[in-house]
Formats: sequence, structure tokens, C-alpha cells
Amino acid sequence: MKPDLFLKVLNENGIGAFYGVPDSTLKHFCAHLTGQVSQKKHLICANEGAAIGMAIGYHLATGEIPVVYMQNSGLGNSVNPLLSLGDPDVYSIPTLLIIGWRGEPGKKDEPQHKKQGRVTLELLESMEIPFSILDNNDAYVSEVVATATGWMKENNAPYALVIKKGTFDSVASLHFDEKAYAMTRETAIDQILEAVEDDSIVVSTTGMASREVFELREKKGEAHHKDFLTVGGMGHCSQIAMGIAMQKPDRQVICIDGDGAAIMHMGSMASIGAARLSNLTHIVMNNGVHDSVGGQPNASRNVTLTGIATACGYSSVGPVDTPQALKSAIQDAGSAQCSCFLEVFVRRGHRPELGRPTQTPIENKKAFMEYVR
Repeated sequence: MKPDLFLKVLNENGIGAFYGVPDSTLKHFCAHLTGQVSQKKHLICANEGAAIGMAIGYHLATGEIPVVYMQNSGLGNSVNPLLSLGDPDVYSIPTLLIIGWRGEPGKKDEPQHKKQGRVTLELLESMEIPFSILDNNDAYVSEVVATATGWMKENNAPYALVIKKGTFDSVASLHFDEKAYAMTRETAIDQILEAVEDDSIVVSTTGMASREVFELREKKGEAHHKDFLTVGGMGHCSQIAMGIAMQKPDRQVICIDGDGAAIMHMGSMASIGAARLSNLTHIVMNNGVHDSVGGQPNASRNVTLTGIATACGYSSVGPVDTPQALKSAIQDAGSAQCSCFLEVFVRRGHRPELGRPTQTPIENKKAFMEYVR
């Protein structure tokens, strides 16, 4: 299905405002929105729950039906506002949910999506949200959207369109003018792994960062037991790292985070800063986009993450944009005995041939726990 056709059908049904978090299944539709819909009617939000809030605000201001788009893993972030605000038993807010169906039963996918995919439809049923499933057969898309719109108008409640993998035709990649930073994310991660102390513990965020950590270890002929690869749970790796650091105060813990992930659950930075840990180094890779799901822009280039870290109480804070400065900063953090925050500015994108971890999450967990203990 061509994304412009889907957008046209939505517009014909009076739906023209979009809020959400990008998803690889929806990436071509998301890219089309970014290129075609004004910022007044399209916002990439910090997390899916926030997107529901934006949609509610839009409906209260206009009386019109908004869209909230997400990966099915994002349903977890949206359950509270959907049920405690948007539900017919509370404020009764009509909202069209467009949900990318990762881990659809019978389809090969990454381990973090298997359970999510298996229970997606059951979760919607438990929430009493009716849904339709869309694939790349666009012959009935007008009928499906019209049915969804009619139901939302009659019931003043959310309706979901569950989108199968491969539904949308590709569109041109998004292009941005930006500073030519010295490092890619993979180059920066390589510098980090080279600079950390031998007995350090590494926790990396979901998506490309963990894939690059794994491949760099393979390239160096090193084992993977020092690294916890947070393959799912976007935005939570810093709290995993904090939980480890609090229990292992004699070990240096390195958190390799993403900018979109850090923003998604930014309150975690306040918890880290308040804890005044002496052995946690929180490193955020800032490339300004959601790189793992299509390269849509996030807010990281419009906020000062180092300023936020300072306000949250991190003891040592600094921006970094060269390999030499990064290596030096990691070494300084190891000897500083304080909570450190580094914002590492890197170029967008990744190697097209980048592989995926060959260990299962359970294998990674067991080896990691043995090392940590």
C-alpha cells in the first residue's frame, strides 16, 4: 500500500492529526507523514503514553479524531492513559490507534517481539478496544477506515488498526542537513569498549547500539559476558544499569543509551542523579533520530541533555564529539568515583550489513550474571 493512499483515505474520513513513536513496520508511513504533514498536525512524541495525551488534547480543542501510531510494544506505555482517560467509562475520547504488528505469530522476528506479537490482539480485546487488521492489499482500506471512523464517532472511543509487516510501500529516505560529526555511533562504541576498565560492566540500549556492541566484540575476538544487551524495553536500560550499580558499588557500570530512549523515560535521569552513585557512567548517543526504526527525527537536537543531567544531579557532565575526547572522558570517569553523564554527538545511520546478536537473550543473561557475580 502506498503511504500517500493511506493518508488520503484518512484525510477523506476527517482524520488529519498524527502523534506517536516511530516503528519499523510503519517507517514508510511515518516518513511520509514527516514529509507531508505540518508540525502543527504531526508530532513525534517522547513515548506512546505522551502521544495519547497529545491526542486527547487535540480532540478536546477541536472535536476531531486524532491518530496515535506506535509499535505494538508501545501499547504498554499507552495502557494507562487509554484506560484511565480515553476510555468510555472516563472521558470517552475517540482515537484511531495505528499499531505496527511486530512478532506476528508465524512470522520470523526478533526475540523481544515474540511475546508482544502473540498477545497484541488479546491485549486489545482485554482493553475492549475493537480493531481491524491491515496488510498490503489496499483494495479494502477505504472500507476499513470508514468502518473505524463510523464506530469512533458513534461510540466516542478508541479503535485500532493493526498493521502487518510489509503493508506499506517504500518512500524516499528522510534527509537532514546537519553537522558532519567525527564519529558514527559504532565508532564511538568502539572507543568506549577500548577505554573502559577490564572488570567494567556494560549495559547497552535496544536497537542498533546493542547490535554494534555485539559485533564489535565479535570483531575483536572477545567474549560477550561483560555486556547486557537490552534488546527490548526502549528507555529502560539506564535503570537496569542503575540497579546493577547500586548492588555492585565496587564495579564500574557503563550505560550506553540512545537519545530517543533517554527522552522516552527521562525521569530515570532524575533517579540516577538523586542516587549520587559513584560508579555509574551514563552515555547517551545523540544522532538526533530514531535510527533503529527508520531514521525519523526526535527532540534530542533541540534540547540540551547535558543541562538536564546537571539539573538532575549528575556529578560530572560533558558533551563529547571526537574519538580522542570520548576515550579521555571514559578514562576520567573510571577514576572519578562519581555519577557521570556524557552526551556523545554522532552521525546518523549505521552499516547496512550490521548483523544481530547470535546469542539468545537467556544465554546473554546467564553469562552476564556469572560475570557480574
